[in-house]
Amino acid sequence: MSRIGKMPVSVPAGVDVKIDGTTLTVKGPKGTLTETFHHDMIIKHEGAEIIVERPSEDKMHKSLHGLTRTLIHNMVVGVTDGYSKALEIEGVGYRAQKQGKNLVMNLGYSHQVIVPEIDGITIEVPNNTSIIVKGIDKQVVGQLAAEIREKRPPEPYKGKGIRYAGEHIIRKEGKAGKAKK
Repeated sequence: MSRIGKMPVSVPAGVDVKIDGTTLTVKGPKGTLTETFHHDMIIKHEGAEIIVERPSEDKMHKSLHGLTRTLIHNMVVGVTDGYSKALEIEGVGYRAQKQGKNLVMNLGYSHQVIVPEIDGITIEVPNNTSIIVKGIDKQVVGQLAAEIREKRPPEPYKGKGIRYAGEHIIRKEGKAGKAKK
């Protein structure tokens, strides 16, 4: 039995859950999320809990059991608390700023890098070397943060680039000079 899949998802007060076959709609204070799951998974709403069951012990059903439960849990957490990813910019002259709904970054290229906000996702720039991506959908927040990081990933010699907050970059030693005789 899946350890994660058999745990019920608790639904806090103020969150409305609607199940229509394999489509689940979760509405909360921060917004609404809708997701369609695999047709074999059995999703039940009992009281203040959502329970996910699998029809058989097939390998595919076992795989989908924990996945479905985790995705439902992420939806409930998203509409109540929301998700955020913090990014840090390191490097001389590297900086970010917000212009309207666009994130404008100077990353050492000959041009500015512009990343527009997506619907349901907000980008905050508390200071010129940190970026915070916020939203209710965990997958979209993580994807946008990864796309921003991809514009200038951290390099291993000086550590310059965009990194996740708290990410440890393994540093390499630079080129060794010739030995003098």
